[in-house]
Amino acid sequence: MSQSIENKVFSRICSKNRGWVFTANHFLDLGSRTAVAQSLVRLVKTGSIRRLAHGLYDYPEKHPTLGNLPPNYERIAQALAGRDSLKIQPSGAYAANLLGLTEQVPAKIVFLTDGFNRTVQVNKQQIVLKRTTPKNMATAGRISGLVIQALRYMGQDNVDDHIINMLDKRLSVEDKQQLMKNLRSAPVWIGNIFRQLQQD
Repeated sequence: MSQSIENKVFSRICSKNRGWVFTANHFLDLGSRTAVAQSLVRLVKTGSIRRLAHGLYDYPEKHPTLGNLPPNYERIAQALAGRDSLKIQPSGAYAANLLGLTEQVPAKIVFLTDGFNRTVQVNKQQIVLKRTTPKNMATAGRISGLVIQALRYMGQDNVDDHIINMLDKRLSVEDKQQLMKNLRSAPVWIGNIFRQLQQD
């Protein structure tokens, strides 16, 4: 019985793209939590999947010479967020890093969420899900949400012409149109930067 559950679990994993991050919850329709957990332990032992942290796994992407590649932080956060109905939004230094406004990858990667607070350590990286207000999540998953969080992290006094020029080069015409659509979700000073980017 457990062998057939293991086969079903691995079959589902193989049906996903490499890089998929998951928990036991993704397989509870296939068997009991205990049977699924045992299947995942065995798949880790055979090297079919990788254990990232307690209860968190991935189907690692492979490089011809480097071997298994590091996991994707956004996929980890999505797996931790659980149900697909939950939203996540990169925040703080990580949001600024994704936009190329800072080169440093922070030791703590923070995602805002409308779900529960969670923290997980993956190697030397701490990934934090931080519950926030519906207003902060209104632009989750959109470029405007990323820009708002990055600029909030930088702080009004630190956003100069150089930062605005970097954003201007990074964002497409469609991105800038999206910023204008979400103007009401941004603080006034960030809304003014949205308008400036639209005019450039």
